[in-house]
Amino acid sequence: MMYNKNVSPVLKWAGGKTQLLGQLTSLMPTEEIITYCEPFLGGGAMLFSIQPGVAYVNDINVGLMNVYNVIKHFPEALIAELSSYENTAEFYYKIRGLDRNAERFAVLTAVEQAARFIYLNKTCFNGLYRENRQGQFNVSYGKYKNPDFVNAEGIRAVSQYFNAANIYFTSMDFSEVLKTLPSGSFVYLDPPYYPVSETANFTGYTRYGFTKDDHIRLKQCCDELTARGIKFMLSNSNTDFIRQLYTGYFITEVSARRAINCNGNGRGGVTELVIRNYCMNYFIKQN
Repeated sequence: MMYNKNVSPVLKWAGGKTQLLGQLTSLMPTEEIITYCEPFLGGGAMLFSIQPGVAYVNDINVGLMNVYNVIKHFPEALIAELSSYENTAEFYYKIRGLDRNAERFAVLTAVEQAARFIYLNKTCFNGLYRENRQGQFNVSYGKYKNPDFVNAEGIRAVSQYFNAANIYFTSMDFSEVLKTLPSGSFVYLDPPYYPVSETANFTGYTRYGFTKDDHIRLKQCCDELTARGIKFMLSNSNTDFIRQLYTGYFITEVSARRAINCNGNGRGGVTELVIRNYCMNYFIKQN
């Protein structure tokens, strides 16, 4: 399968890894990746960067995974639907309000739901995906002059990759995705980050949230992967809790910049952690 340089994220995503790809790919295993797994897919920057031939990709956000399924199977219908949309506040709030009526939202086609998702992502304030406890999208209109929410070239490129490779889409708890991975797989884990402060918390982008207990469950899954001989790389915040939680693993600091913040002045440089159970040719073995 040929590498396609036009394959790139079609969504703006809090915690997206586009700016960190150089640092992250340099820390990946040196051997060829046969089977790739990403349980917290989000915007998919890592997947689209390495373009593995076989991949198991997952996100708890059902609407997000519907976007990727539609891009794979119905790219032209999606482009046509998006091309009919308008960049106005009136149209934005009309589209946003579709999920306020469960019966009306339920009859939308998969293509219509995917188009709505992309449109809101590209035109909402700061590209911040956020749901309330009822699962309703609740970000205000962004007032951008010319947002490219159609992105026909990008959608077609991603669709071509999805159809050339063996990509398996799921929307379930991360622990379920990891249970049946074959040996020799490589897993990249990019969960909602443990907050560095009470105000720096983007873990609630869906109604489900991601709690401290979830981070502990994730670490237990990493222990299980290690016991099975499966290599993983995990990104998270540079906090004492995360450092202590992953004591015994290889921890590397990388520099990043916040791409999304409700306050524009809050988008500054930060240090994040990359945690692995391998380093060069050395693999951590669980007792």
